[in-house]
Amino acid sequence: MRTERTLAAQVEITLAGWSPRVRERTDPTPPTPPARLPRIARLMALAIKFQDMVSRGEVRDYADLARLGYVTRARITQIMNLLNLAPNIQEAILSCEMDSPGIQERQLRSVASQVLWQEQRRLWRTINQPRSLSTSATASEIHPE
Repeated sequence: MRTERTLAAQVEITLAGWSPRVRERTDPTPPTPPARLPRIARLMALAIKFQDMVSRGEVRDYADLARLGYVTRARITQIMNLLNLAPNIQEAILSCEMDSPGIQERQLRSVASQVLWQEQRRLWRTINQPRSLSTSATASEIHPE
């Protein structure tokens, strides 16, 4: 005849020098959330990620990306056109200041539509100039030689 026995035990583990109450007293403020990246920087990173997915064959084409993301193919095209920007403009977008409102995507569409990087850089300088300058300032007043 076989009898089964069940044993129960309660174990309490205490780490030396640690107590939940001590932690509550020493750390009353919750950690601050990380700063939010500007939207244009997130879109630029998304375009790079999407291109990588297409290159590796994870998705067939931009239409697949649109279906997966529940957006239109036109919207995917707008995002992917950010890859047409000159490399230094892409770098500036990705490393932009966290607190500044920055550049709007709509402003960059006209820059990305230019084929020549030199022309893109010229347009980039005009939309990226400090906001405190007067709109009537000439190029010589902004960048004296």
